[in-house]
Amino acid sequence: MSGFIQELRKNKVLFLMIFPALLFFAIFAYVPMVGVYFAFTNFNFDGGLFGSPFVGLENFKFLFQSGTLWSLTKNTILYNLAFILIGNALQVMSAIFLSELPGKWFRKMSQSIMFLPFFVSFVLVGAFVFNLFSTNNGLVNTLLEQLGLPSYDFYMHTEPWKYIIVFFSVWKGIGYGTVIYLAAIMSISDEYHEAAKIDGANIFDRMRFITIPMLVPTFILLILLSLGGILKGQFDLFYQIIGNNGMLFQSTDVIDTYVFRSLAVNFDIGMGTAAGLYQSFFGLVLVLTVNYIIRKTRDDYALF
Repeated sequence: MSGFIQELRKNKVLFLMIFPALLFFAIFAYVPMVGVYFAFTNFNFDGGLFGSPFVGLENFKFLFQSGTLWSLTKNTILYNLAFILIGNALQVMSAIFLSELPGKWFRKMSQSIMFLPFFVSFVLVGAFVFNLFSTNNGLVNTLLEQLGLPSYDFYMHTEPWKYIIVFFSVWKGIGYGTVIYLAAIMSISDEYHEAAKIDGANIFDRMRFITIPMLVPTFILLILLSLGGILKGQFDLFYQIIGNNGMLFQSTDVIDTYVFRSLAVNFDIGMGTAAGLYQSFFGLVLVLTVNYIIRKTRDDYALF
């Protein structure tokens, strides 16, 4: 304790600078953790937080036995794995191709155009999807009718939405990820490429043996950071595209949307909190496990 006081006196200006950040996390991250207790209660509004009946693990038991938690976990993990793997692969490819374009003006224009979807609201994305796939006036069904083909009711079938959701998630994030990988590519010394050219390496050889291996640390770091939120199913994306259409929940319902309905529609705060606590705990275990594996195999790439 005395050592901390001495450190505080020595670097009081630095501690004063980080105080707003500490206060922010204390108020918005640590104080709300008291609400975790809801997961172990049969919450009622008369009793409040500490006056509601304590039911122990009954909420978790119901989620597991009903099969709801398994279905939600499967959907959330599979969707996020698709978002992470497909998204990062396309971002790496886009960054490499942009870096190799000869025209500087064209490269900057292409980069800006790709970045624009990142700033589009998910509300607009949801409206865009509805206007594409609506049964009555949607663009796709209008084209089918013009071709003399029967219309397809997208909002009554679950199969297409797996691909629709992944497509729009990747489309929205590809520009942001490309900028990150492009910055990593720009930091690669030109000496490597010049030496490879002297040795007779063409553009594809340089991509394979120089650019891609140099991007591996950035790729692993972004994957690790993404894994921390793998059980967070991008609530905005799913809610704005699917909404409360129960016909599609089987293949599109994720933990975030289930928690939202538990709190806002069913008013089952205990069940929703239990699902949220499970989500956070599973995400923590996943990050620790993957980081441990990476630290054992390639220690330089581990987060901690």
